[in-house]
Amino acid sequence: MADEDSQGDGALVAAAAGGSELAFRTLYRAYVRPVYWLAHGLVGNPADAEEVTQETFLVAWRKLPGLELAGDSLLPWLATVCRYQAANRVRRQRRDREHQAGVADETLPATVDVEQQIVDGELADAILREVAGLSPLDRDIFRLCAAEGYAYEAAAAELGVTHGVVRNRLSRIRTRLRTVVKEST
Repeated sequence: MADEDSQGDGALVAAAAGGSELAFRTLYRAYVRPVYWLAHGLVGNPADAEEVTQETFLVAWRKLPGLELAGDSLLPWLATVCRYQAANRVRRQRRDREHQAGVADETLPATVDVEQQIVDGELADAILREVAGLSPLDRDIFRLCAAEGYAYEAAAAELGVTHGVVRNRLSRIRTRLRTVVKEST
């Protein structure tokens, strides 16, 4: 398993496309949280976000054999798939509501705020570009701590660096990402 974890996304995508469940599981663990939070921002509630996240990874499992990874990370492609799955879910829910016997579901918006979805999508793209521009060590620190929920000490042990390196670099990464968010809003 350590061999699979140390590989880049390209090698993991190729292995998963060849049927390796371990490689796919590694990709899933690496990206399930960012995909979930993107889905949550698009659909607005935890239950639908979980469904969209699962649908996103189901699509990924099916489409990995034909996928040519454009960059170093699978996350931008997953984010695109997630946006489509969220839009499909919102449309499907709207159709279901229209077919019901006039009972409105007040937990769902009556309309989709296209402008807000564009802003959210642009913000997600800006954050993904910023993360892609980080050094490999910083990307690993961000993935482990921010996406996978590792504590500083656990991330440090995983990466073979000190606790202070993880803490300081993550602080700089968060400051950098806050700047991107402020510039995008």
